Amino acid sequence: MKKIELRIVGLSYSQAQANSYALVLGELDGKRRLPIVIGHYEAQAIALEIEKMRPSRPLTHDLFFNFAKIFGINLIEVEITKFHEGIFHSTLICDNGISIREIDSRTSDAVALAIRFKCPIYTTEQVMDQAGIVFEEEAQLGSTDKSSEETPSFPLRNLTLTELEADLQQAIEDEDYEKASLIRDEIKRRE
Repeated sequence: MKKIELRIVGLSYSQAQANSYALVLGELDGKRRLPIVIGHYEAQAIALEIEKMRPSRPLTHDLFFNFAKIFGINLIEVEITKFHEGIFHSTLICDNGISIREIDSRTSDAVALAIRFKCPIYTTEQVMDQAGIVFEEEAQLGSTDKSSEETPSFPLRNLTLTELEADLQQAIEDEDYEKASLIRDEIKRRE
């Protein structure tokens, strides 16, 4: 069965489900996208690793990564194997140097780990046929740049660069990684 390699093309707040995020994976060589609704903590774990932000203490996915590395286990790939009743099913393909093992995983956790292990993410034609959508232009996805999102309690555009940097440091210390990600995006936008 031919595997289709995917990459992360977007991560944004889900308008469809409260307290959820949309993780969008796209074909490496195609226009199809796989939108996956994930929870707040998984979105945070993915966003932090993408942005290379380091929390003051390891998060669960960081702990798993460190544990696996210490014991010589490498995640060599993630496979999104099935889409059933609105739920994606994934498998972690791990190598300990002696044997290759498969571990069942939630897709959001699998993607968070794939980023940390820098391993490829694959799916099948069947999953893409069931849940994939075609985008003609990348702009239709919506932006992962959250700097345009402002709420009355968090007006980023009204702050100076010095204030943003101070707020970024405070958000990291407070372990408010969602806020830290928004601030970092605004700083990057200005640079």
